[in-house]
Amino acid sequence: MRKFSFSVSLAIAGIISLNVAAQEDPKQIMQQSHDAMTMAGSEAISTLIINDGKGNQRVRKFSSAQKNDASARVTKMVMRFLEPADVKGTGILTFDNEDKDDDMWLYMPAIRKVRRIVSSEKTKSFMGSEFTNSDITKPSIMEYSYKMLGSEGVGDVACWKIESVPVTKEISNEYGYSKKVSWIGKADYTARKTEFYDLDGNLFKVMMTEKIMLLDEKNKKYQPVDIIMDNKQNGRSSRFLIEKVIFNPNVKEEYFTTDYLQK
Repeated sequence: MRKFSFSVSLAIAGIISLNVAAQEDPKQIMQQSHDAMTMAGSEAISTLIINDGKGNQRVRKFSSAQKNDASARVTKMVMRFLEPADVKGTGILTFDNEDKDDDMWLYMPAIRKVRRIVSSEKTKSFMGSEFTNSDITKPSIMEYSYKMLGSEGVGDVACWKIESVPVTKEISNEYGYSKKVSWIGKADYTARKTEFYDLDGNLFKVMMTEKIMLLDEKNKKYQPVDIIMDNKQNGRSSRFLIEKVIFNPNVKEEYFTTDYLQK
């Protein structure tokens, strides 16, 4: 009986060890983080606040909608700027593809034309902010290799600390980063902090998630609603502040077309 009990204990210990190992797998954690922030659909009104580091500030308000098409493995998002006058009517459409390169289109009312954003433009500033075009989409999990750096809290939130390195130099150049270090909340798998390193390996930017909302309680889907990006090399910062947001799995498909951008 003692021998049997000892064997059972070893088996249980082995199962526990496997479960812990699975929970600590950095690639799996990053996948769960992506999943936790990908919901069926939502609509929002947001403000983009741009600080130039010299006390000057620009404020831009925009509406947005996003919808996940699980069968096509794509999350679609459209943004339309409402104010001020110099950017009013500007629209951006993104298809965040899981299995291939993302698609992005920009509509500028001054020229009344939709222009496709190519891969070489992913490192360019998003609407003059410290966010880049690539920062507003989720990179493919397969484009990075991952390393667990341990556990470290952000404020009172317990997090995994994970390093992500592009698997090729081409991907690194495309996004403009040599690596990222992310702090992923252990309770909700939401990214609370991300450090971005430039192509020379120097700290470039730090993104902080100041507030999140549980938008789809049934499926445990979270929406960051207050994000700050600090550029550590030029002293500038930008803030995405979502003022109103609703969970809407039935967002109209017509929103996610280049024709809609021009309306």
